[in-house]
Amino acid sequence: MADRVVAKIASHVARVALSRFTDSVDHVPPGRRTPRVTTSVRRAPERDTAGRDAESADGEQAALGEARMRITVELGYPSDIGAQCAAVRREVTDRLRTWAGMEVSDLAVSVERLHSAHTRHTDQERVR
Repeated sequence: MADRVVAKIASHVARVALSRFTDSVDHVPPGRRTPRVTTSVRRAPERDTAGRDAESADGEQAALGEARMRITVELGYPSDIGAQCAAVRREVTDRLRTWAGMEVSDLAVSVERLHSAHTRHTDQERVR
């Protein structure tokens, strides 16, 4: 699977995960709510699947590849920043495994900017 496809899936899933934190989302301007994702995907080594339909010995679906990624988000403040980052990590890892058959070997979530009601108001005044 292409890097950009995995990045789009991860960005969508991260945005959905963050949308559950309504106290934080309301402070982030609409144009800055989409997480930015950089990723590197490595295909899984070819396996001998003679007589098996890509399942591992314990019956689980074999991974199609491995992804390493960095997700950058902007969050509202005050809020539970740790819980939001953990939700992004958990959701992206689970969904990539389920939807794309990808294992996530390394996932860093970084906060680029915090937005509060005060800073958002100040930013809008500067534009005028």
